[in-house]
Amino acid sequence: MRAVLQRVSRASVSVQGQVVGEIGLGLMILVCAMQGDTEAQAERLAAKIAKLRIFKDDQGKMNLSVKDVGGAALIVSQFTLAADLRGNRPGFSPAASPDDGKRLYDHFTSRIAAEGIATANGHFGADMDVDLVNQGPVTIWMDTDSL
Repeated sequence: MRAVLQRVSRASVSVQGQVVGEIGLGLMILVCAMQGDTEAQAERLAAKIAKLRIFKDDQGKMNLSVKDVGGAALIVSQFTLAADLRGNRPGFSPAASPDDGKRLYDHFTSRIAAEGIATANGHFGADMDVDLVNQGPVTIWMDTDSL
């Protein structure tokens, strides 16, 4: 699985002009299931994200996790993270099938929640508008193949 994390002071996702998920302080997580990904990879990714120390402590050092600061996670499916860029028009065949992608997205979301992090979501497969304020800015790319 692949994910892009952004430390945010606030974030929301809308579908057809209606906000369907929003958070204050926390993480905006764009996540993509790849062909061959498993529930175990979703669990490993969720556990790593929950413990990742990218929020500032009292001394201004990135030393706290989203859990430590009482933050939330806005989780949005993003199949374009699977882009194959060999040509000028990206291909997305490395992404999991829609059925597998939805199953793994839901499993990942449930594992983030099981870590004690409040979650909000977009709508899987929908055309969404994402609004966020990246704090820092801090943006981190993750792939379970390198965890």
